[in-house]
Amino acid sequence: MTDKSQVKLRFFTREQDESLFVQDSPLYVPASLKRYGLSEIVNHLLELEKPVPFDFLIDGELLRTSLEDYLVKKGLSSETFLNIEYTRAVLPPSYLSSFNNEDWVSALDVGDREIISGSYDGIVRTWNLSGKVEKQYSGHSGPIRAVKYISNTRLVSAGNDRTLRLWKTKNDDLKNNLEQDEDDVEDGKTLAILEGHKAPVVSVDVNANRIISASYDNTIGFWSTNYKEMTVIDPMADLGNNVSTAAQKRRKLALKDGSIRRRAPLSLLESHTAPVEQVIFDSNDSTVGYSVSQDHTIKTWDLVTARCVDTKTTSYSLLSLAQLPKLNLLACGSSARHITLHDPRIGSSSKITQQQLIGHKNFVVSLDTCPENEYMLCSASHDGTVKVWDIRSSSPIYTITREDPNV
Repeated sequence: MTDKSQVKLRFFTREQDESLFVQDSPLYVPASLKRYGLSEIVNHLLELEKPVPFDFLIDGELLRTSLEDYLVKKGLSSETFLNIEYTRAVLPPSYLSSFNNEDWVSALDVGDREIISGSYDGIVRTWNLSGKVEKQYSGHSGPIRAVKYISNTRLVSAGNDRTLRLWKTKNDDLKNNLEQDEDDVEDGKTLAILEGHKAPVVSVDVNANRIISASYDNTIGFWSTNYKEMTVIDPMADLGNNVSTAAQKRRKLALKDGSIRRRAPLSLLESHTAPVEQVIFDSNDSTVGYSVSQDHTIKTWDLVTARCVDTKTTSYSLLSLAQLPKLNLLACGSSARHITLHDPRIGSSSKITQQQLIGHKNFVVSLDTCPENEYMLCSASHDGTVKVWDIRSSSPIYTITREDPNV
């Protein structure tokens, strides 16, 4: 095959954008073309005023070489007709800054103007985008494993002390939205302690007025964001009558004036047989939840009836979970170092794994999706990298490594 040889191809796209439309009549292009040259052709066909960079996929594989090299690699003839899918190119992630913490950072969530972190020193911190700590929340007696914004005036955290805590956050603009008796609570103080788990709580998710939590006690907790909706826990109830009269009076007074805000879950969901690593709400239906566990299963929950309605079994421990709602897929990170994609609508008796994303060299412990692109996903692993994926390809688009290898 020489540089003068040509390849017959057709461009198409699945982007839901009318401006990204190309006639499906075949074109003959030089086999030596790479991504840049193909991008020029598509820009010309679309008659775009301002050039747009594109990526190209052939049979689900990102094109990173010339068309000629691709044909040679696949053992194909230059007479082969290629269907090439094009999509707007994703720019490589760029390093901005790092926020130095006093201990291991084990949980993160991003708000409108702030970032919250949970650390192994047991402290929840809010950061501004300049890397300055705005507020510290102290109260947990062990490492923090999960944090999540509930609203601009509240957040929830969970950790190895087996509890969840509701916190009041500072937002003067929305102060009037707080419960009346919370106006006197100082910003950064605990509104309520949520108890019920018997082992570390490692994951939380929030949807409207509900919280779900995953624990190493094999259960999932279902809670309200308003502690007044949940049953009050009497911290001395287990002692029965084996307490002094004075202690009983103090207990009654404390419960009466509401100074002890300890609450039980609305329900505890039981079905897993090993530690639950992550739980999430369905993005389109707040009455449905999904969980993954070291027992190798993905479970679907009806949160109204507190029942497991579907179980999908894999051959490896599952450590992380994210939903691609527009594609009806669940992405699961595993101890087998890969990410698997599953359709929760498919019955357990059918083939449950739709696709595998392979590239990490250690456990995949965290996943998140892109709010701007339904096909994009990022993953973090114990191999020290974050990978960015377009799930239409089985290999990552970019790999982010640590800026300082000594960290």
